[in-house]
Amino acid sequence: MGKSISRLAKRFFPNRRSKILMVGLDASGKTTILYKLKLGEIVSTMPTIGFNVETVEYRNISFSIWDVGGQSKIRPLWRHYFENTQGLIFVVDSNDRERIPEARNELHRILDDKELSNAALLVFANKQDFPDAMPASEIADKLGLYSLGQRCWYIQSTSASSGEGLYEGLDWLSNSISRKEGSKNAK
Repeated sequence: MGKSISRLAKRFFPNRRSKILMVGLDASGKTTILYKLKLGEIVSTMPTIGFNVETVEYRNISFSIWDVGGQSKIRPLWRHYFENTQGLIFVVDSNDRERIPEARNELHRILDDKELSNAALLVFANKQDFPDAMPASEIADKLGLYSLGQRCWYIQSTSASSGEGLYEGLDWLSNSISRKEGSKNAK
């Protein structure tokens, strides 16, 4: 009976596919987040030279998440991943106060690209489990999120190591993408 219902649900509510680009400065926790979402566990990671891509199934959406390295030499290559991106996850190390201006500059640089003009922006304020982590509201202010005008954005406090906040962020992202697709189909 369960298999029949599952097949019926897939026929009437097929999984939608969404390309998600996940970027941020090096050591912000992007790869840890990716594999926590994919495998449900922490894996030992090294700095990403290039990219990792994994499919994460969540709420009838098949997220194809592209985790691109964040070292300063790699950042100019981010633009090669922008095409057909429906959601952008920008990961910030909430404990790294010194580099928040650098994170702001990189975020605004990529948001200026026309390829990302319709992408929903989810900011993961990662490493909230650290004692001196900046709260999400402070990060939103320092990243200049309030000045983004009409852009659809959301900031979520997270801890990649515990998984806290990750699925709440995906909830927002899936709802945001669904709304955009719905309004596009209504036209």
